[in-house]
Amino acid sequence: MTRRTIVILPGDGIGKTVLFESLRVLDAAGFQAEYIEGDIGWEFWKHEGDPLPRRTIDLIEKYHTGLFGAITSKPKEEAAVELDPSLHDKGFVYSSPIVGLRQYFGLDVSIRPCKSFTGNPLNFIRRGKDGKIEEPRVDVVIFRQNTEGLYSGVEWTNPPEEVYQAFMTHPKFRKNFSHVPREELSVSTRIFTRKATEHILKAAFAYARKFKYPSVTLCEKPNVIRETSGMMYRLAREIKEASYPDIELRNTNIDAQMMWLTKNPEDYGVIVAGNMFGDIVSDGFAGLTGGLGFACSAQFNESGTAIFEPTHGSAPKYAGYPESIVNPIAMILSACMMLEHLEEHTMAEKIRNAIAAVVAEGKVKTYDMLKLPGKPDVLSRGAVSTRQMTDAIIKKISLI
Repeated sequence: MTRRTIVILPGDGIGKTVLFESLRVLDAAGFQAEYIEGDIGWEFWKHEGDPLPRRTIDLIEKYHTGLFGAITSKPKEEAAVELDPSLHDKGFVYSSPIVGLRQYFGLDVSIRPCKSFTGNPLNFIRRGKDGKIEEPRVDVVIFRQNTEGLYSGVEWTNPPEEVYQAFMTHPKFRKNFSHVPREELSVSTRIFTRKATEHILKAAFAYARKFKYPSVTLCEKPNVIRETSGMMYRLAREIKEASYPDIELRNTNIDAQMMWLTKNPEDYGVIVAGNMFGDIVSDGFAGLTGGLGFACSAQFNESGTAIFEPTHGSAPKYAGYPESIVNPIAMILSACMMLEHLEEHTMAEKIRNAIAAVVAEGKVKTYDMLKLPGKPDVLSRGAVSTRQMTDAIIKKISLI
């Protein structure tokens, strides 16, 4: 097996814990790599005014593959307060480093699988027609456009004169907002480009065909957001007709989809959406399959650069506990997605099977799987620590 170089980005809080647990699992599965740690996160913002230093970007440019833990991100005013006093009034403005990575490297395709594990006590259940409890199998993969839309960062409070006058050219803005003093306006734009929209749609259709999903569901709001969602729906129809006539194209509105995901989640396979709605619907489906402790993701660009991360945050409260109690499975599943990207499919499957075996056996459960509040005393109430969950997975790997 080729020895690779992986840039690891522990970040903040529990990111530092779960990332290194995932490396233990990779090692147990036989993955051979050199790991180079990159600087990212809150500490670098506070002491350097930059949560994503250039040296970290250089590492990813050189090695192309990153395994990421989590970062702390705070509102503008709180971030400014925590900046080192020596850096005040020097023009530093905080922005999320993970969003910065996505935009710098054009990581415009985000993939978020939401698949239930048999025996997971956190799986979604419902009451069937005869009153019996049903536990539908959820196997949904969300494709989220990752660099544009409401997350593009093109926004203003008290917009400058030229921006204000540009908006005044729109009749609906003149009618509804011309009476509002400019200093009382905050404006965030939702920008879609044809190229990026086509890229995420084609990636979703290609994945559906490769893994034999019968449908692709576009989850947007074209009946109201007519220009951006409307363009995405039009392009989806064109791509289906030209290249994927065998795959059904469904069109759902984000609000209705959030209702239907708890009504008939087993009916959905591949879902594709813009940045904000993709974020929303992926968290919704993740809640059906165990929550953020099981929610993994990958993000790619066209040239092969890829970063893999759990979708949970840094959870600083938990990082301060004497012994870590958080569930490492989302991070380990993200590492599995990295293995697949590197064509190590057998190894990725081995780890997933080990996770499935631990969950199905039901003897080893983190606090979330026991539905306990996330307090330090959960270890005395039957929950296992982060490390103990990893140990159980590693033990299963050795038996597979």
